[in-house]
Amino acid sequence: MMKRRFDPAHRYGLRLTLFVIAILVAAVPFGLLLREVTQEGPLTRLDTSAARTLHEGVRDSPTLVNVLQIISFMGGPLWFYFLTGGAAYYMWRQGHPRLAIYLVVTGLLGGLIDSIVKIAVDRPRPSLEDPVATAHGKSFPSGHSMSSVVGYGSLLLTFLPVIARRWRLRVIAGIVTLVLTIGFTRLALGVHYITDVVGGFLLGAAWLTAATAAFSIWRVERGKKPVEPAEGLAPEAL
Repeated sequence: MMKRRFDPAHRYGLRLTLFVIAILVAAVPFGLLLREVTQEGPLTRLDTSAARTLHEGVRDSPTLVNVLQIISFMGGPLWFYFLTGGAAYYMWRQGHPRLAIYLVVTGLLGGLIDSIVKIAVDRPRPSLEDPVATAHGKSFPSGHSMSSVVGYGSLLLTFLPVIARRWRLRVIAGIVTLVLTIGFTRLALGVHYITDVVGGFLLGAAWLTAATAAFSIWRVERGKKPVEPAEGLAPEAL
């Protein structure tokens, strides 16, 4: 049955095949990055040098540090509990429980995956003289980076149908810029390495793609028409 589902000749096979390819596109580079981190490859030496350079550039500017911390907060767990929780509650009240479940499950399981990988890799955070910020837990991958991809990505896919087409590219560009900026703040604040942030982006993209694929399969099995992700998860609902 699974072979039939992923057969490009099947009604929904091509979409599912493309979803699998998209997951692999993110998962394979993450696996290579994970190998570099666990085996202390050449990239880890670049990590250390970059962490020290960025730290030197921001530690003497309290104003800059405050700005970085504010932006960083927009990728943290508390912010997404409020943002995603509020969006899920709204969807539930509007009579769209599946979208609410998608938002909650995607966010919570994404956080769980991040925690499991952190514990498994057990990478210490950067050790810097006179640090400007501290963070709990292990370093790889960056939870803020992963949460940003998963959180803002799932919200975008959910609410995309209500965004006018002429504004969609601008909204997407804005979200991508925000996610990248949040990742940079984690580097500048000295609580992550470059490979941590890139790893968080890749793992987040892989999980978001997998969760979206699961929602799409669920949707089709409940008798709904398949849709392209570029049109949102459930255009008819919004």
